[in-house]
Amino acid sequence: MPEISRDEVAHLADLARIDLSDAELDHLAPQLAKILESVASISAAVSDDVPATSHPIPLTNVFRDDVVTPGLTAEEALAMAPATDQQRFSVPRILGDEQ
Repeated sequence: MPEISRDEVAHLADLARIDLSDAELDHLAPQLAKILESVASISAAVSDDVPATSHPIPLTNVFRDDVVTPGLTAEEALAMAPATDQQRFSVPRILGDEQ
């Protein structure tokens, strides 16, 4: 079983900017070791004669024909707007001048 030390867990937590207590470090070290062992066992099962897959079930994308349909005119789109400005929706400013 790949061993991971408490110091290595602390180093990983520091890299990830996660503040862990001593108890959490002691608790996570064996769990991470088990994860590494599981990954190693999966890597050992990989064979060159097995093709790589991204999904276990073949997926087929369903396409529909693009059909042009009439859309709204600018006047129709803006008809129910509470406020407009030069054929655009007018909304309150949410960013300050610092942006």
